[in-house]
Amino acid sequence: MSRIEKTFARLNSAGRKALIPFMTAGDPAAELTVPLMQALVEAGADIIELGVPFSDPMADGPTIQRASERALARGMSLTKVLQLVSAFRAVDDKTPVVLMGYANPIEAMGLETFADKAAQSGVDGVLVVDYPPEEAAAFGAAMKRRDIAPIFLIAPTSSPERIAQVAAIAKGYVYYVSLAGVTGSAALNVDAVAERLPAIRAKTGLPVGVGFGIRDAATAGRIARFADAVVVGSRFMEEIEKSTAATVCANVKALALELRRGMDQVKG
Repeated sequence: MSRIEKTFARLNSAGRKALIPFMTAGDPAAELTVPLMQALVEAGADIIELGVPFSDPMADGPTIQRASERALARGMSLTKVLQLVSAFRAVDDKTPVVLMGYANPIEAMGLETFADKAAQSGVDGVLVVDYPPEEAAAFGAAMKRRDIAPIFLIAPTSSPERIAQVAAIAKGYVYYVSLAGVTGSAALNVDAVAERLPAIRAKTGLPVGVGFGIRDAATAGRIARFADAVVVGSRFMEEIEKSTAATVCANVKALALELRRGMDQVKG
């Protein structure tokens, strides 16, 4: 079993749900990325989505856009992100790491080269926002040959046919975008999300994570009642943005602990 599969199996047996925080690699500084990842794990994060900074992050709202800009200005690159994953693996060989980003840096490196380096670094999954499933056969095959999960987004507007396409190629988990908008939006309708998930589960046996618009413990707990995982990104990046280098790890850890408590009130 992969790290992702082991994580969901462990949580399922305990009646718990996965907390998946997102953070941008290299923000606020490259040397703080691994300590921040460790702080998240200590606070109860089950999987970490590590953002690969990109100059035109079309799916991301202003908060994550600014994080990408700061990281790129400090010289962060896909190669350096993979080096940070290797550094994290030196201190944590259990927590799954999923890279989340865009196609351009991967295409510039070369798909096969990227796949090799990702496997060598200890990456467990890759989510490329602008690789639609009908055009991602080569990407999915390259990932699966190295036991890396290709992870895909499902939107509120996704048709049954599109969900089936995702189910045919995805591994690890699928990521349901809870609203039609960019990350950080505040228009989350939890009931509408709950109504949508049965149609997704009818097409795939993979765990379903829900993200976009989840900003507090109460909402995380409500989502955890019907989702297998809760993904929180912009809220963590806001905490990083307003913190100093001396306080950022403690502040991020406190937020993760708060979300974890909200989710752990839900059993089953």
